[in-house]
Amino acid sequence: MRAAWYEKQGPAGEVLLVGEIPAPTPGPGEVRMHIAVSGINPGDIKKRQDAFGYGMAYPRVIPHSDGAGQVDQVGDGVSSEWLGRRVWCYGAQSYRPFGTAAEYTVVPLTHVVPMPENMSMEQGACLGIPGITSHRAVHAAGSVKGRVVLVQGGAGAVGLCAVQLAHNAGAYVVATVRSMSDEARVRGAGADEVLLANETLIERVRAITPDGVDHIVEVAFGANIATDIELLALGGSIATYATNTAEPGIPFWPLVFKNIRLFFLGSDDFPSEVKMEAARDLNAAFEAGWMGFEIVERIPLAQIAKAHELVEHPIRRGRVVVTL
Repeated sequence: MRAAWYEKQGPAGEVLLVGEIPAPTPGPGEVRMHIAVSGINPGDIKKRQDAFGYGMAYPRVIPHSDGAGQVDQVGDGVSSEWLGRRVWCYGAQSYRPFGTAAEYTVVPLTHVVPMPENMSMEQGACLGIPGITSHRAVHAAGSVKGRVVLVQGGAGAVGLCAVQLAHNAGAYVVATVRSMSDEARVRGAGADEVLLANETLIERVRAITPDGVDHIVEVAFGANIATDIELLALGGSIATYATNTAEPGIPFWPLVFKNIRLFFLGSDDFPSEVKMEAARDLNAAFEAGWMGFEIVERIPLAQIAKAHELVEHPIRRGRVVVTL
């Protein structure tokens, strides 16, 4: 089968290889997927770059944790009813060497989600990491029904999912964007208010909700923590999944005086029941009519290095996928 892999970390054009390798066989409790589309996330880029200094966990890595396709083989203990199903998967390359940048991949059945009829393979391939991360970010502090949720970075992949999931959960959703050219997309995901992330943000949010926001989904913890504290109501919460700086300062006393709860989220290590609940809610969002992401680049597997470079240095906002 055709696959892409790297055996050392570094720049995409130098380390990513494409060739033929044996197709995998599912073990007990696993299924094999015939991959149609492979999704790329920033985490896949960081692993290939060794951004966190962990090195190569395996001698060879087939990248990408997210993908979509059809089940074509099942392992022992898995019902044959799965054969032929359209599915999306998550965590294919989470603590595993074999991701979705290949014609076939094997994943545990618990990492496979049946696709609604109105979900395309491209959308399914983009859901895993951003969708599960956003679901946890929205719900980490408890129910958001009837509460005000601020989504920082509402036009990004996690941000769009968070807007949609918070809206579906009954929250009043305020989202920030870097450009108002993103407003229509973010409102389409369910935002009640879309605001520019600039020096007037505090004033404008207070005009909408004078008592403060109840919960914040945060994409740039280091850059925004001071603003977030100003915006939060007493007893509010922040769930953050990314930061602009690796060692941000934390304003301890302002957090204490407002009794703020902080949640730091790494999607690979969420409990399995949290991931499955997220998958169900994401499917429900599509079944209810959500259109999902804008796919801006479709790159064939043979040009996977170009796909990685486009994720590292995007030309326009939207998702990049690898097609097989």
